[in-house]
Amino acid sequence: MHPELAALMRAQQGLVTRDQALTLGMHPRRLQRLLRSREWVTVRWGVYALAEVSHRATTQRDRRLLVDRAASLQQRRSHVMSHDSAAYELGMAILTPLAPLTHVTRPGLVGSHVRRDVKHHLAPYRADQVVEVDGRRVLDLARTAADLAREHPLEHGVVACDSARRMGCTLEELWAAVGPMRNWPYVTRVREAVELSDPGADNPAETLARLLVSELGFGRPQTQFGITDGRRKAWCDLRLGRHVIEFDGWVKYQRAAQGGVALASAEEVLWDEKQRQDWICGFKLGMSRLVWSDLWGDARVAALTRVRREYLETVRLYGTSIDDLAPFVIRGPRPRPHAA
Repeated sequence: MHPELAALMRAQQGLVTRDQALTLGMHPRRLQRLLRSREWVTVRWGVYALAEVSHRATTQRDRRLLVDRAASLQQRRSHVMSHDSAAYELGMAILTPLAPLTHVTRPGLVGSHVRRDVKHHLAPYRADQVVEVDGRRVLDLARTAADLAREHPLEHGVVACDSARRMGCTLEELWAAVGPMRNWPYVTRVREAVELSDPGADNPAETLARLLVSELGFGRPQTQFGITDGRRKAWCDLRLGRHVIEFDGWVKYQRAAQGGVALASAEEVLWDEKQRQDWICGFKLGMSRLVWSDLWGDARVAALTRVRREYLETVRLYGTSIDDLAPFVIRGPRPRPHAA
């Protein structure tokens, strides 16, 4: 490969446009041979990637990054990556919309249009809201969370705000990003998302579980409730009075080779989980468990009914006050090795 072409593709994370390749002297027939041999693959019309780059894109985020970066290379006007595309570049944990688009923002009056799976947003932004990720200009955590809250339903916005705060964005920075949006479309939804946000959720599922529990009407649950007897400690996802709610993701039962986080067999994980639940409930705490399917549609209605029933039974048995647990409650935030 021509050294200048190799350098360009390396600088562009393994991508190159047709125009760039031809400008650097590649003959169209050579380009076709590379595509037929699968040494290069088409990411989107007129943009190609090295085969090994495409093969490494195994996760949803990696695939979206490849498509978004390819679309960015085709833009003729100066822009920044924004919304979902910025979130992927920043490493935020977000909910994927049913019809994903590449999002770019350019200064101008508020407005947007979609062309060839790219949504172009005309919106002002401050210079200090732009950060650089792998050579690409991207709107920062606070602005991206606010943009996602305007672009998508409320739960998407709360998930994005939770993720931003988990990654170090402060509540003050979120409100500062919302400030200039005073008369922008759907700004009320952005304010709701920021107000509902909580950095205690470890992932989007825990955010959605928190929204479900809040919907019961008994107040907002505490996130990351920690308890210890001096020998053992546990952190519960959510607490409402003397009732704790745990979200069970499939990844906790799968080993790393299968895409999970388990360090033991599923049987061992389940046994440890049972012992943990018995220990937690020994403090006269009730417990509900939720899974991903409980968060949507008819299953959500059934989950609300079940958790309400379980919570009220805990109230009947133990009340709501945890004053007696003061010697056992862990103070301060839960330590996190990493956040997203």
